[in-house]
Amino acid sequence: MEIIDIKTLVENEKQWLVDVRRDLHKHPELGQQEFRTMNKICEYLDEMGVSYRKEVFKTGVIAEIKGENSEYTVGIRADIDALPIIDRKSCSYASENQGVCHACGHDAHTTIALGVIRYFAKNKIVPPCNLRFFFQPAEETVGGAKPMIEEGALKDVNCVFGLHVDEDLPTGDIGIKYGAMNASSDTLKINIYGKSCHGAYPSGGVDAILVASHVMIALQSIVSRNCDARESAVVTIGTIKGGTQGNIIADKVELVGTLRTLNPKVRAMALERIEEIVTNVPKGFGGKGEFIREPGYTALINHNKEVDIIKENATKLLGAERIYERKVANMGVEDFAYFIENTPGAFFTLGVKNVEKGIDNPAHNGLFDIDEDALPIGVEMQIMNIYSAYNKR
Repeated sequence: MEIIDIKTLVENEKQWLVDVRRDLHKHPELGQQEFRTMNKICEYLDEMGVSYRKEVFKTGVIAEIKGENSEYTVGIRADIDALPIIDRKSCSYASENQGVCHACGHDAHTTIALGVIRYFAKNKIVPPCNLRFFFQPAEETVGGAKPMIEEGALKDVNCVFGLHVDEDLPTGDIGIKYGAMNASSDTLKINIYGKSCHGAYPSGGVDAILVASHVMIALQSIVSRNCDARESAVVTIGTIKGGTQGNIIADKVELVGTLRTLNPKVRAMALERIEEIVTNVPKGFGGKGEFIREPGYTALINHNKEVDIIKENATKLLGAERIYERKVANMGVEDFAYFIENTPGAFFTLGVKNVEKGIDNPAHNGLFDIDEDALPIGVEMQIMNIYSAYNKR
């Protein structure tokens, strides 16, 4: 495998990559509604003569390319869903689906994965091992990674790579992170029960609002007093609802929040403490607490060997000065985490910012766009990652 050969063949396909990305950008679809996107992916795969399975978790696609060594398989993941945001750009490829926009770059992720497939299929290059491509729905909503895995996506896969466009890095830069890269999430639903009475005679009841305030304060002690200062955790209560009138003691308060952690042990500890606080603090006031946890994504924890592979290939392709090594994790979530929870792999970011072209808007914004010069770089990186993963197996 020669880098120059990969670059030449991929660069020759740049217009194809741009056309694919713009078509996807023009027709964005929300999670679990990506029917056109799914069929379009299948259409490209049919043209390239690549086998696939569609309708995985309703709208996902898994494509396969057989390699020289059928005993080893490298996976590549691309999410395909868009966001419920109005596309505010004035360009030929602006969204035609009112109120829906690829404002997070999943159209680019899908294009890059298709570009990797095209490199092998069009040039009749037999990869060194089996390749499996996951076109995953619903990353922005219910999380399509886990259901796809439950439908057998990772069976016999030895390692897997994923990427995300990075609006903070200029085109030509690669972002990497050893260890924890994204947080886990849990939705916290807390109900505090008291006893209603006239506000002029509070001793006749149990003030659920007062109890809830003490619960909220106690919850904040988890991070400051129970979590090792060298670890990371966030406990946030975002909504509080209770009471019916100013002169009536509230008999119920509902709290909804989120827990974010980077370490599974910290996550377990925090959840245990939340349960204890919600259960026991209200008792001291004569009330009652109920804690309902809705698990979100697991933490994305990269494997060092695969991060080394990405770093080495980025250095060869772009130069050591174009690598941005992150020192702190993102407390946001990313369901690629499930792909590497029990399978070696890593996630990295691809710079797509270009101030000179006016491409510098944040993700999840109606003006978000990418520098399409980054598309071939993404394809080249993933091709090199495939070869390196196999050679270093």
